[in-house]
Amino acid sequence: MLGLIEAIISNIIYAIFMNYNKQILLITATFIFLTHNILAQSKEIQEIDSLMKYSNSMGVFNGNVLVSKNNKIIYSASFGFTDAYKKEKLTKESKFHLGSITKEFSAVAILQLEEKGKLKLSDNVSKFIPELPNWAKEVTVKDLLQYTSGIPNVNWKKIKNDKDIFDGLMSIEKLDFKPGTDYDYNNNNLFLRQFIIERLTGVPFKTYSEKFIFQPLGMNSSVMTPFENEKNMTKGFKNNSVQDSEELPITGGTYTTTYDLLKWLNSLHFRKIINKNSLYELGQNFNTQESQSAMGNAKFRNKKLIEHTHDGRAGSFEAIIFSDIEKKITIILLSNNYNGKVSEISETIYAILQSEKKELSK
Repeated sequence: MLGLIEAIISNIIYAIFMNYNKQILLITATFIFLTHNILAQSKEIQEIDSLMKYSNSMGVFNGNVLVSKNNKIIYSASFGFTDAYKKEKLTKESKFHLGSITKEFSAVAILQLEEKGKLKLSDNVSKFIPELPNWAKEVTVKDLLQYTSGIPNVNWKKIKNDKDIFDGLMSIEKLDFKPGTDYDYNNNNLFLRQFIIERLTGVPFKTYSEKFIFQPLGMNSSVMTPFENEKNMTKGFKNNSVQDSEELPITGGTYTTTYDLLKWLNSLHFRKIINKNSLYELGQNFNTQESQSAMGNAKFRNKKLIEHTHDGRAGSFEAIIFSDIEKKITIILLSNNYNGKVSEISETIYAILQSEKKELSK
């Protein structure tokens, strides 16, 4: 009997010992894994920081950068100055013009109105703005989203305000091509989207954007033109330190921060602002290699968004957003000093995050 008890005690002690060793082994393995990840991320951050400091020192980037990975901001920094006078340095609160990225807001607003039953993408423009010439009976809302309307571009020499833009549309006699048969990326498509939104909602497009896009998403640092006396605004300037001319008081241009732009992308990608079907429709483009959708370049798999890239330029401002949704990576670069390098810098940052070798060209 005593021998049996001793055997039982011995087995219990052995089991406790083995279980303890397993726990120690598990803790050790977890510690090694976490340490490896921390060191790897630290290396990534150091490489990104070196890249950005190099880009600034070479005079090819003056602006703000933000990098998010696994739903966390791993890098955010400001390089350079707010304007051509180079007396005030940029901060994370600095607001930059988004250029063509701003087109995403009017496109999303259109899809929001479709979800509410206010319009269909197959509706003709004439349904909402009947006083336009006969060509408006041929152009659909979908054409405006995909730049397949055939509407000639804006004659900027005659434009000083929103009324001039509308008058320019009224003066168009014929389309450049039959809607839906070709592609022409121009801003009259954008302005018509904005005018349709105003007709349907009864409020200025700027007001609609603030109420139904910026405020719900907490984009409290985002400002749409026209505006007066806003804080933390940057000015575009050329490499010879010549500052851009003042903007025309035209509705639709957006100034924002890297942080607000991240809020926008997260809300868009995870369908907090429009639903899955609307997001898919937003990303469709005309069937040519160079064509863009209303959200720039979007890649889908089984109607699920997997990648989103969009760049923009306005005067000396340039911007780019890139998101690899599957790998949970987002890169945002905003600059007020055009050098044509933000796309390449973004690609280099992405390569760093993939442990790939890529150097910025000189």
